Amino acid sequence: MVPFNTVEKPAFKSMLQKFDKQYELPGKTYFSETAVPKMYNTVKTSIKMELMNADYFSATTDMWSSVNMIPYMSLTVHYLSMEWTLKSHCLETVFMPENHTSDNISDALRHAFEEWSLDEKKLTCITTDNGANIVAAVKKLNWPWLNCFGHNLHLAVTNAMASVKDRTARAMGLCHTLVSTFSHSWLKRRDLAKAQAELQIPQHSLILDCATRWGTKQKMVDRVLEQIPAIRRVLGHRRHHHLNPSWQDIAVLESVNAALKPAAEFTDLLSGESYVTVSSVKPVLKLLTEDMLKPSNEDTTLTSDIKHKMCSVLQGKYEPAALQELLEKACFLDPRYRGDYINDTETKSKLIEEMVGVEDEGSAASASVVGDEEQAVVPPAAKKKTLGDLLKSRTTSASAPIPKRVRADNELTRYLQEECIDSNANPLSWWRDNQSRYPLLSKVARKYMCICATSTPSERVFSAAGNIVTPMRSSLKPHKVNMLVFLVRNKDMITQV
Repeated sequence: MVPFNTVEKPAFKSMLQKFDKQYELPGKTYFSETAVPKMYNTVKTSIKMELMNADYFSATTDMWSSVNMIPYMSLTVHYLSMEWTLKSHCLETVFMPENHTSDNISDALRHAFEEWSLDEKKLTCITTDNGANIVAAVKKLNWPWLNCFGHNLHLAVTNAMASVKDRTARAMGLCHTLVSTFSHSWLKRRDLAKAQAELQIPQHSLILDCATRWGTKQKMVDRVLEQIPAIRRVLGHRRHHHLNPSWQDIAVLESVNAALKPAAEFTDLLSGESYVTVSSVKPVLKLLTEDMLKPSNEDTTLTSDIKHKMCSVLQGKYEPAALQELLEKACFLDPRYRGDYINDTETKSKLIEEMVGVEDEGSAASASVVGDEEQAVVPPAAKKKTLGDLLKSRTTSASAPIPKRVRADNELTRYLQEECIDSNANPLSWWRDNQSRYPLLSKVARKYMCICATSTPSERVFSAAGNIVTPMRSSLKPHKVNMLVFLVRNKDMITQV
C-alpha cells in the first residue's frame, strides 16, 4: 500500500490529468479523515450485523510488533453462515502500549468483545499460541481454549532438536553457514544456478531457517540435501573447501530430515480458515504418533530419538482433559470420522446433554409468532375440510410428543449408523444437506465446526499489517493502522465508499 500523500505528488496528479482533465483529485486529508473512516464504519456495521445473527463463533488472537516496534494485538472471529459456509473476519489490530501481562491482555480482549457487541456465551473456543501471558489471560476470562497445532508442532521440533544438539550441532551449523554464504553473495548464487543447469537438478534457491516460522528448519535441511551436488561444484575451490559438507554431515542431515519431513505438511493443511480444521487434529495426532513418527527398524538411532521426543511433546501438549474433550467432540461431529477415534461413552453422553440444551426452532419462533398474532388477528378464510385434514387431526390427538432426550439419543444412534463420507469431502456440505434429518445434532455441529486448529488467521493479519506499516509509512497512527488492516483483511465486504 502507498502513503496517503501519494495523491498530492505532482507525478500522480499529472497521470490523472492525462486520464481526465476535468477530474479534481481530493487531497490526502480527505482520504485519511473522510473516505477511509467512512468505509471502515460501513464494513464494521455490516460485519456486526452478521455476527449478531451467528449462533456460535470462535476466535484467534496473537501479539505483533511493527517495523517501528509498536506493539499490536489482533483478533479474528470465525463462524458458520446459515448456508453452512465457514466465514472469517479480522475485527481488530489494536494498539497495546501497556506491559503484555495477563491482566492487560484479558482487559483488551474483553474490551474488543464489548466494542463488537460479541456475546461471550456464543464463544465456542479461542485459539492461541502457548505464550504464558496469553494463556493466563484466557483462563482469567474463563473462555474455552485450544492451543495452536502449528505452534505445538514447532515446539516439538525445537525440543527434539535440542535434545540431540550434541550430535547435530556441527551439521546444522554448517547448514546455516552454507545458506548464509550463498544468500550474501550474488556470485555464488550465479554459479549455483549454472551448476544446477549443468547437473539438471531443480533450480531452487536455498532456504534459511527462521526461529519463528513453522517448518523452516526441515525445509532448509531438505533443500540443502537436494542441492548438495551443485553446492559441491560451486565450492570445489580450495578456498571454500571447509564449507563442503562431509559424508558424516550429510548422514546427520539425512537423519534429521527423515525425522522431520513426515510432519512438515500437516501444519499447512491445518492452517486453513475457509474449511474445517479442528476435527482433524485428533486423527492427525493419531497418525503422527502411531505411524509416521513411530520409530522403525530402518531409522537411524538419531532419527528414532528425534521422532520419540517429538511424539512425547505433542502428546503432552494435548494431554489436558478439557482439550481432549473438545477435540473428541469436534472429531465425532465430522462425518468423515464420526466415532472412529472415540471409544468411550462419556463424550457421547456429553453431546446428548448439549443436544438436550439446544433450543427448538418451534419454541424460538413462538415468541415472534405470538407477537405477530397480538398485533393483527386475521380470521382464516373458511374452507371445506378434506379427508387429509380429518385424519391429521385424529393422528395428532392420538400421538404424544416425544421427549427431547429420546429424540437426541435417536439422532445420535442414527448418526453413528451412517457411513463415513470420503476423507476429501466437505463435512459442511454434508451437514447442510442432512440438517433436517438431525435438527438437534446439526446445531451442536455448528458450534464446533467453526473452531480453528491453529492461530494462523492472526498471523495472516500481521502479514497484511507488515505490508501497511512499512519503513515509508512508519509514522501511521495506531488507529489508522487498525482501520487499514481491517479493510485489507475484509476487502470482500467493501460494497461502497
